[in-house]
Amino acid sequence: MNVGLSHYLVLSAILFTLGLLGLLMRRNVIVILMSVELMLNAVNITFVAFSRYSPSGNMDGQAIVFFVMTVAAAEAAVGLALATTIFKKFREVNIRYFEHLKG
Repeated sequence: MNVGLSHYLVLSAILFTLGLLGLLMRRNVIVILMSVELMLNAVNITFVAFSRYSPSGNMDGQAIVFFVMTVAAAEAAVGLALATTIFKKFREVNIRYFEHLKG
């Protein structure tokens, strides 16, 4: 069985949908961060697939993936810092406690 571009795009769409559902339906900050990471990885799969199957064979998609991974790492660091702050104050990591973090 040959794996084509459409297979990668379907996989990416499924992962992105699961991440979006997790982002919209869950209240736990850790689960929300994991959902965002899932969505970013779905986008990365799309970039690599288009880069692989492009007729010119350029590496632009794979180069963009490194930038997305960098942004994802920074987002995870900031998100985990916020989650730690919320957990220290409320002993629970729920998104509704973010409104209590006002200066």
